[in-house]
Amino acid sequence: CANLGLHLSDMPTATSPTAPVVSSIVDLIGNTPLIRLAGFEAGLPNVELYAKAEWKNPGGSVKDRPAARMVLDGERAGALTKDKILLDATSGNTGIAYAMIGAARGYRVRLCVPANVTPERKRILQAFGAEIIFTDPMQGSDGAIIRARELYAENPGQYFYPDQYSNDANWRAHLETTGPEIIEQTEGRITHFIAGLGTSGTLNDLVRMAVALDADETPSATNALTATRTQLDALHEQIMATPA
Repeated sequence: CANLGLHLSDMPTATSPTAPVVSSIVDLIGNTPLIRLAGFEAGLPNVELYAKAEWKNPGGSVKDRPAARMVLDGERAGALTKDKILLDATSGNTGIAYAMIGAARGYRVRLCVPANVTPERKRILQAFGAEIIFTDPMQGSDGAIIRARELYAENPGQYFYPDQYSNDANWRAHLETTGPEIIEQTEGRITHFIAGLGTSGTLNDLVRMAVALDADETPSATNALTATRTQLDALHEQIMATPA
């Protein structure tokens, strides 16, 4: 530390009074920090750029949020019980979250996964004890979805099938946690939001927050986001309906 100009007092410790004590790893999901990207602000006067550090979730991604919400909703509804297997299709991060939460809460987890997912993801899923059913890599996530639906149809009483791609808890997790966190952390000053698209739950959150918080002032942005989501839904349905 001396060579780096640091002192032990500068380093975080396991005994920090701010470190929480929790009863489950699920309790550590959310409340991730914003990190200012000052290096990208050059030449952009009066602009602040931040990244939401979702890798700080215990499963390593934003997908911990919707996975936890779907599992907890299933428990509350009585649809997920210890005698059922949590079944879903995934290409990676949601599956990791399912496997982690399943291990923490005592559920068997069975996941339909394209065979070409990264070796790292396969090892993490196996480390958490998930059973993996590999599907045709050429069919991507759609092939995994089809296989999960087949398994559920064969024995619906055996499974809790949250179906992440069609589950409202997916986007509600962001509407009720991610979005409010960003609003609070930026003190309501956020003007633009950028996110990649997977199941599009995060985008759905943005659309709904725009409607709820600022629809009168930003109708064009809200309408554009809604139109984009509608187009994506239509494209996905078309792909799913196309014979292999």
